[in-house]
Amino acid sequence: MKQKSNMMRKKLYLAVLWGIASTATIGVVTAGNAPVDSFNNPVAVIGAKPQPVVDLFNNPVGAIGAQSVSAEADAKQAPVAVKAEPAAQAVTAPVDNKQVVAEVKEQPARKSNHWAYQPVKAPAEPVVKNKDWVKTPIDAFILAPLEAKGLTPSPVADRAAFVRRATLDAWGVIPTPEEVAAFVSDTSPNAYEKLADRLLASPKYGERQARRWLDLARYADSSGFTNDETRESLWRYRDYVIKAFNEDKPYSNFVKEQLAGDEVAPGNPEALIATGFLRSYPDDSNSRDLVQKKFQNTTDITDTVGEVFLGQTVGCARCHNHKFDKISQKEYYQLQSFFANVNAVDNIPAAKGQVEADYEKAQAKWEEATKDVRAKIAALLDPIREAGRHYNYERFSLATQAALNKPEKDWTPEDRWVNHRYKNNADDDDLVAYYTDNSDKNAKNYNAEYAEKAKQYKALAKELKKFDKLKPAKGSTTISAITELGHADVPPTHVRFAGVFDRPMEEVQPGFPAAISDEKPVIEPTGFSSGRRAALAKWIASPNNPLTARVFVNRVWGQYFGNGIVETVSDFGKAGKKPTNPELLDYLADNFVKQGWSVKKLHRDILLSNVYRQSSAHREDIAKADPENKLLAVFPRQRLEAEEIRDSLLAASGKLEDSVGGPSVFPPVPANLGAGDKWQVSKDTSDQNRRSLYIFTRRSVPYPLLQTFDMASAQQVHSKRDVTTTPLQALALFNSDLVFEWSQALAGRVIREAGTDESAQLDRLYEILFARKPDDAEKAALKDFLGNQEKAIVEKALSGKFAVSVPTGLKDAKVLNPVRAAAFVDLVHTVANSNEFSYRF
Repeated sequence: MKQKSNMMRKKLYLAVLWGIASTATIGVVTAGNAPVDSFNNPVAVIGAKPQPVVDLFNNPVGAIGAQSVSAEADAKQAPVAVKAEPAAQAVTAPVDNKQVVAEVKEQPARKSNHWAYQPVKAPAEPVVKNKDWVKTPIDAFILAPLEAKGLTPSPVADRAAFVRRATLDAWGVIPTPEEVAAFVSDTSPNAYEKLADRLLASPKYGERQARRWLDLARYADSSGFTNDETRESLWRYRDYVIKAFNEDKPYSNFVKEQLAGDEVAPGNPEALIATGFLRSYPDDSNSRDLVQKKFQNTTDITDTVGEVFLGQTVGCARCHNHKFDKISQKEYYQLQSFFANVNAVDNIPAAKGQVEADYEKAQAKWEEATKDVRAKIAALLDPIREAGRHYNYERFSLATQAALNKPEKDWTPEDRWVNHRYKNNADDDDLVAYYTDNSDKNAKNYNAEYAEKAKQYKALAKELKKFDKLKPAKGSTTISAITELGHADVPPTHVRFAGVFDRPMEEVQPGFPAAISDEKPVIEPTGFSSGRRAALAKWIASPNNPLTARVFVNRVWGQYFGNGIVETVSDFGKAGKKPTNPELLDYLADNFVKQGWSVKKLHRDILLSNVYRQSSAHREDIAKADPENKLLAVFPRQRLEAEEIRDSLLAASGKLEDSVGGPSVFPPVPANLGAGDKWQVSKDTSDQNRRSLYIFTRRSVPYPLLQTFDMASAQQVHSKRDVTTTPLQALALFNSDLVFEWSQALAGRVIREAGTDESAQLDRLYEILFARKPDDAEKAALKDFLGNQEKAIVEKALSGKFAVSVPTGLKDAKVLNPVRAAAFVDLVHTVANSNEFSYRF
């Protein structure tokens, strides 16, 4: 009866699925009586424009789920392959939890006519009336639509405003007054070219571009989830990205190394480090189903690669055929199969340098200080290591246990992954559970001595923790990377019913989405790897791929102009926005490839364009004719990103440390943050004042000041920074002890550089923060503020309710009037918190 009841429930479940499938057939909607192909039409015309061809894209997901074998009493019954039938003829066969094999009926694959899947072709440069305005071909593509609407571009921006704009965009930090003055006074005909070349030659350029890329890579220095363990070696990937941009590594190589560095450049440590892109996924070390965990990690990698490099929301096809784009569920798993054999390896020896030497020195001190305690722990656990290990296996899923209990000679590729993963995460705390649990009299392996053993271990572990301060505070001696553990054999990849990992259907092999490309992967296994990722990387980085160059140049354009030419920068599918200037997009993509995939040349072309030089001053005629400024007749103002605000405040104060690369650092945080040992503030003050790029990115404890200003989330691909305006942002800057310290240092810098003349001090303050001098009205208001604030400080000081804060960094502060100096600090703090500082124009 129980079996019959289960079968009835399964039939009911399947009937519900069929009901859903029949009302929401994937791929087809109807307009009147005519079927409409929802894959080959823009979203806006689905349901309105009939097509002669009906593309059911195989069958609805529900129909696939209906083709399953009957549940039998014998659990060993072999799976049965069943041909999918039309929905009207569906057989509601019961579904069991064994593997379901479906032979999916497919129409011949064909390319989609969606604009983004068409080959990139160099468009002809538009003919424009105002030829003098065209500095680069980019300008012609911008000017033509403006002239067509009877509009004119804005005049060139003030030189001081321009150099501040360009420096913030290229470096992510404000320029010095000297850098501003040098450009303003440069009357040579190639002044703009010299500025662009100087900006692109600086290490700061690579740091700025790396921050944008790390947003996409979901980079973090910790794993996330409950334990949020430190990934002590992943900073090497961050440094790889900085170096790649600074050295102008061709983007095609940049792509290949991140996807398959171990395969395309075996033996090259830099290429191995590059696979940190794949390694950066969030991960839960507490997972008890390692077979499922493998599926989850591979899914994250597949979705990330699709979004970042191809601008495709492939993840929408994991559970069913894509609702908008012509990517089938089968094709999703074909993409996933490229990553079927990847393994995270975090203990690859790194080349020795100063960081590694410092780490080893500190580690040696810890090992020497703790050798006795560790020896006692080993003596306590050694007798039960084997029994404890097998006992710990019981905490895992049955599928995981099966893999863990197999002899190594019998491992399948999936068993190899499970065992490697287990060994990476196992520790002594797992073993001691054997003592703890078996100290109970009702336990299967009860031993009266085990309670005492568990107590001894707890005491020893507590003693060992006392030496944590001796451990290396930063750095590592290893590389974190992705490899295939020296094996070319690959676990099978199956289509998963409704995306559920333990509902496998047909096995699939690596392949590219037919709508995008009719190429077939050429896979060349090696003695140590499957070669699958190398094949994928070569296809993605090919000049013939219609998406790769378009997606990247669009991201760079968005960095300068606020929005990409395709506003949905990670969705070039039909649910994404259409390009506002498709000819410009294809010009940039085509030129990018022709110039050897040079990222610096792409940036230089944009920096030198006249559209980038335009003023951002408001124009009423443009606001009426083009309210969203899609035609770019006015340069768009932008709020600085979180890192730009912090780094520019540090730069203004004179405290910013310019060293490039190295382990991540921990600047001070509010005392009430409550992060415990997850945030140990760096002892070296120079580390505390490094660029925000180097701040330790802990997934569970984002750095508060950056989080307030919409820093990127490391949980998934962060395609575009949010821009919010909240009271908390103003309060954070105004009440932060750190920001106030920086204001004191900035006040001291102004006095050092401008002398004791207050008018000169006000000029210098504005030059540092805004790259300009205050006008007469502003200067009068600033002097009024100083006078009023001085009176307020005197009144509070006399009442004993106020302690003055004076400028710092002065050799002889005694010559200053402390009250007037404190008022000046308050003025500096106020000006630094102004709207003008937080924007670039």
